[in-house]
Amino acid sequence: MGAAAGQTPIGADEFAAFVTGRTLIFGTAAGPYGMEEYSEGRRVRWSFLDGDCVEGVWYPQDGAICFAYEGRPEPQCWHFYLQGGQLSANTVEQTGAPPLYVIRESDAPMQCLGPRIGV
Repeated sequence: MGAAAGQTPIGADEFAAFVTGRTLIFGTAAGPYGMEEYSEGRRVRWSFLDGDCVEGVWYPQDGAICFAYEGRPEPQCWHFYLQGGQLSANTVEQTGAPPLYVIRESDAPMQCLGPRIGV
């Protein structure tokens, strides 16, 4: 359920109004993909549902919403679409990649494992 042909991506204000204070689980037709928690001040926490979480921020850039995560050198930019209360996203960097869409919302805080300590 990606963007309809000719649909315009939502802007930063509409994106912020929809996501702030929410924890959304994204997926594809193949199943769940990851979870993101959106906080005030454009702060985010992302997990691929494996217990490893990364902190970051989002910001608008050239009509897209970009995410900069700690420990990752390159930002990830997406076009987000909101239709009938359903949020979907297409990555800017990977043409032809399947769209992500919100498959459910979580009321529980994200479960993140502590730092890995090893030898």
